[in-house]
Amino acid sequence: MSTITWGILGTATIARVCVIPAIQASRNGRAHAIASRSIDRAQALAAEHNIPHAYDDYEAVLTDPAVDAVYIPLPNHLHHPWTLRALAAGKHVLCEKPLALNATEAQAMADAAQAAQRLLMEGFMYRFHPRSQHIKQLIKAGDIGQPCLIKTAFTFNLSDPNNSRYRPEMGGGALMDTGCYGVSLARWLLEAEPIAVQAHAIYG
Repeated sequence: MSTITWGILGTATIARVCVIPAIQASRNGRAHAIASRSIDRAQALAAEHNIPHAYDDYEAVLTDPAVDAVYIPLPNHLHHPWTLRALAAGKHVLCEKPLALNATEAQAMADAAQAAQRLLMEGFMYRFHPRSQHIKQLIKAGDIGQPCLIKTAFTFNLSDPNNSRYRPEMGGGALMDTGCYGVSLARWLLEAEPIAVQAHAIYG
């Protein structure tokens, strides 16, 4: 089994706590390089997870010939441009959710992946959880009948008013951060698309 060498763009908590440890613990993955706007943050995370290369420039990861695949845990509004750059550099991409801010961006990313003959995946971990797989199989086999309603919820407390999740210009907001899980889960479980959409937002 060949080893996949990973480059990481950013030092987000999800990268530090979940994804980088998973890469390092996998049978055929190895974190090779990490970049941050702050070289201190990049070097600290590299030291914490035994990553041999740390950069203060995302492009340095993309131009590193040893990097096979790139993980992108950047703020939402940066998913589209940096995914396109990574694909253009010949890298496979695992991009954090939401993949893009709109359908036009998402289609451009999918088209770029196809043109580059590289894999592009949105980072929804729930699809690989045994519980989710079991639920999907129950529905597919008809063991619970024909579903007529699915309700999803994902909430947590976020007290920092300066967090990027509160900044629309950075692709923030409840739908983009947590609501996308429910939308994705419903579509994936039922293998169907919505025929009507209604939204209600509260600001402040």
